Amino acid sequence: ETQNSLIECKGEDKVKQPSGDVIAAEGDTVTLDCTFQTTATYSYLFWYKQEVDGYPKYMLRRDTYGTGDNAAEFQKDRFDAELNKTSVPLKIQNLHLSDSAVYYCALQ
Repeated sequence: ETQNSLIECKGEDKVKQPSGDVIAAEGDTVTLDCTFQTTATYSYLFWYKQEVDGYPKYMLRRDTYGTGDNAAEFQKDRFDAELNKTSVPLKIQNLHLSDSAVYYCALQ
């Protein structure tokens, strides 16, 4: 019986979106929660938007260095996220009907 100690599996990275469904009106501001746990020193967090029958669309990225960017169609004045130690809540301001979608938070 050979033991292979070279393969190390760390199941420590976790991403949670505790809010569930969020109901709001046009013009409102909503914040979608995303909490994460990681053993990595530097984290890269992403938000994606998926519309019905669509694929997840890249919205924005934030990282531990305090840098990040927004995709052209998701301008910072309406879509912003601030990366804290364990969370990266997505704030959507001045809600449009077209913002109705499923939003995914991802950790790299």
